[in-house]
Amino acid sequence: MVPPNLSWLTSEVEETNNDSSIVHLAQMWAKKYVRNLTSDQNLVHLPMGCLSVAQKLQEFLRPASIQAWHKTENLISKELQRHQINPKLVDPWQIAEDSFRVFEKTIEVYAKQYTPQRLSTIISGDVGNIRKKYTKHDPRIIGFVSMQFHHTGRILLSGMADSEHKLLSQYFKVIDDHLYMPLQRAYEGAARYEYNSPILKVVQKLLPVSGEIATKICNRVIDLYPNYSTYSGSLSEPAVKIASIRDVEMFQVYLWVCVLEQSIAAVQQELFPLAVMLYPTLKVRWELVRQMIHLLKYEIYSRLGAEELSLFTPYLQVLWEMFSPEIFPDTLA
Repeated sequence: MVPPNLSWLTSEVEETNNDSSIVHLAQMWAKKYVRNLTSDQNLVHLPMGCLSVAQKLQEFLRPASIQAWHKTENLISKELQRHQINPKLVDPWQIAEDSFRVFEKTIEVYAKQYTPQRLSTIISGDVGNIRKKYTKHDPRIIGFVSMQFHHTGRILLSGMADSEHKLLSQYFKVIDDHLYMPLQRAYEGAARYEYNSPILKVVQKLLPVSGEIATKICNRVIDLYPNYSTYSGSLSEPAVKIASIRDVEMFQVYLWVCVLEQSIAAVQQELFPLAVMLYPTLKVRWELVRQMIHLLKYEIYSRLGAEELSLFTPYLQVLWEMFSPEIFPDTLA
C-alpha cells in the first residue's frame, strides 16, 4: 500500500523548525503509522459512537490516572532508595498532571477522527518537553513517568470493548513511542547535518524498517525462550509482545542518537541507568537483553554496507559491553 501524501506534516513541522533534516526524519517516523491504515491523510473512519467513547474516556481519565500512580509507586517505589534517587525529583502530582494533559489531548484527537500519525505530530513537542523536563536532573526519573503513562493507557483500555481497544491502542502507542524513545533528541541530532550527510542517510535508511527489525527480533526471542514470563506475563502474550517490540525500537533510537551525536552519552547516561532500574523490577533477565542486542547487531549488519557499518559498530560494541555477562552474569539455564 502506498502511504498517503504527507505534505501537511512537512508544513506543520516547518512552522517550528525549518531545517530539512529534522523535517524529513520526523516525516519518516510518522509514516510508520499509516502503513496499516486505509484512511486519508488526516482522518480515520472510526466506528459509530466514537464521540461517546471519547466522552467515556474523558470521564474515566482522572480515576485512571490516580490508579496508574498507585501501580507505578507500588512497583518501583523501592528503586528510589536502592538507586539513591532524590525523592524530591519524583513529584506524583506533577507526573500525573502531565500524563493527564497528554491523554486528554489524545482523546480529543481521537474524537475528531484524526489518524494516529496526525496525533504523532500534535503531541511530539509536548511529550518531547516532558522528557526533557524529567531527564534534566536525573534521567532515571523518566522511568517513573513512562510507567505512569503506560499504566494510565492500560487502565483506560481495560474499560473498552474489543473493537474500541484495538483502535485506541494505536493512539496510545504513539504516546508510548514518544515517551520511551528519545525521538526529539534524534530530530535535534539530525538537524546538525546537511541533508546528504552519510550519517543522516544511514539513520534514514534504518528508520523505516525499525518496526520490522523489532518484530523479527521479538519473534526470535519468543522462539528461544517459549516458557519465559516477565512481570506482565509470557513473552508471547499480546501486551508483553507489544511492549517488547517497543523496547527493541527504543534501543534502535538510542543507537541512532549515539550515531547522530557521535557520543555514547545517551546510552551511558539514560538508557543504561533506566534498564538497570526497571528491568529487574519487571522480571526481565539480562540474558534476554543480551540476546536482543546480539540479534539487533545481526539485523543491522545484514542491512548496511561496510562504510555505513563503520558508523554503528563502535556504539553496538559499547552496548554489548555495558550489558555483558561480566557486568550481569545471570543466565536462564
